[in-house]
Amino acid sequence: MNRFDWLHGYLDRLEDAHVIARRDLQTLTPVCRLALAPENWAVAARLSAGMGMRHAGIWVDLFDAPDVPADDHRVRVHACLELAGDYLLLETTVPLSRPVLASQTPIFPGVNRLERHAHDLTGVIFTDHPDEHRWTRHQAWPADRFPLRHDFPLSGETHRRTTPADTDYPFVSVQGAGVYEIPVGPVHAGIIEPGHFRFHAMGEDVLRLEERLGYVHKGIEKLAVGRDPAGLIRLAGRVSGDSTVAHAWAACQSIERATGCAVPPRALALRALLAERERIANHLGDIGAICNDVGFAFAQVQCSRLREQWQRRNRDLFGHRLLMDTLVPGGVVHDLSPEAFRTLRLDHAALHKAIEPLFDVIDDHPSLDDRLITTGILSEQDARELGCTGYVGKASGLAFDVRRDNPYPPYDELRIEIPVQREGDVAARMRVRLAEVRGSLWMLDRLLDALPEGEIVALLPATVPDAIGIGLIEGWRGEILCFVRFDGAGRIARYFPRDPSWFTWLALERLILGNIVPDFPVCNKSVNGSYAGQDL
Repeated sequence: MNRFDWLHGYLDRLEDAHVIARRDLQTLTPVCRLALAPENWAVAARLSAGMGMRHAGIWVDLFDAPDVPADDHRVRVHACLELAGDYLLLETTVPLSRPVLASQTPIFPGVNRLERHAHDLTGVIFTDHPDEHRWTRHQAWPADRFPLRHDFPLSGETHRRTTPADTDYPFVSVQGAGVYEIPVGPVHAGIIEPGHFRFHAMGEDVLRLEERLGYVHKGIEKLAVGRDPAGLIRLAGRVSGDSTVAHAWAACQSIERATGCAVPPRALALRALLAERERIANHLGDIGAICNDVGFAFAQVQCSRLREQWQRRNRDLFGHRLLMDTLVPGGVVHDLSPEAFRTLRLDHAALHKAIEPLFDVIDDHPSLDDRLITTGILSEQDARELGCTGYVGKASGLAFDVRRDNPYPPYDELRIEIPVQREGDVAARMRVRLAEVRGSLWMLDRLLDALPEGEIVALLPATVPDAIGIGLIEGWRGEILCFVRFDGAGRIARYFPRDPSWFTWLALERLILGNIVPDFPVCNKSVNGSYAGQDL
């Protein structure tokens, strides 16, 4: 059966709903691209949800260049959907003079904040959105100004040293005898990024959690405009510092697909090696931190030791502990010498030997079980509704992994086993991490076994105006989506990176309900959403 057979049924349903779309279907590796009239935007979303599709992100592309007459300024809105590893990119266009479009949030709750972010930066109005309060703006610019438009300067429009406090943000209030509020953050005791958590509790039981993020808007999307491909990859590696390989690879993949660049097989294998090293380092850090949050410091010490050794090897062989700037368009920066090859073999064996007794203790320790089992349960229905991927989705029964379900080289030549748990609690998210560390170690050796000879970088072909590319990479947190559009001079006209944290932060608000306030730290760490990844 053709893997896109479901698409014909989808198009038939659209036509039954009087949406004429079949002639507007195009192929854009690795997605099918479907243009719709604005009035059919919500109809297509409802039919997509009815077929069981997962929403993978929504973003806006502006066409308002100074040399284009104002009457021709327009906005193109993209929504990416996934079903059984296949991707469908919905597109529609509205005039910039009246940028109004139906919200897809009532149908796909996971895109709530993505639509609000798109409004704050571009001015698109999503009608019938359940929450119209700003998400990204935080008083940094007036409500009628939108940073991604061409008439908004990169340096901003104010020279104030500080942004006014966002004191009027309308947190939802819960009424009732014995109900009280606990405000936490945005400044925290640890060295972490800012985020505000507003709890409503009765006794110790959490009745509601509302998050307020986006305190350090970096302007990533605006900074990308006008960059050359190499400059974009350096920027992409800084979207979320713990996912530098994954975001850089997604951006590389977008650029290479837009330009038709054939990346050397050796470079692709080395990219996978770097990505799996990144996965192992972060999972070790999280495993130790989860244990530490419930007082089991032994595991934290051991995981920190192993992670530190691992990252020092990154520095020795690839130039950076976090693997910053190791990818470039068309390939990678560092090759493996025969000596480095042997060193990695020994490292893999040593780490495998070290983690087995440690993971056995973590996986079966009564004091840990008491705190982690049945804590912070995210149901499969909630995980599916919100669009969760990575260890959060896998721990709640969703066996999706881009490396297996929409494989890209070299993963298309590897056996990818997906660790799936059904319980959806902190313990399940821990077990997925344990299994992924073991799986990544196995893959690292297979990558070395089959490491091709040859070049590690290829030159990018020239681009055509408005060439676009979609990147889809399985980062350590889950699916990373990247969109790139070139301008007529071969520079970046639009860049949008979608981190999995956009969806898993929403999951945290649900899984904490019914738990006690003291369990929030371990629930939060078990999800470990990236503040930076959704604070573009």
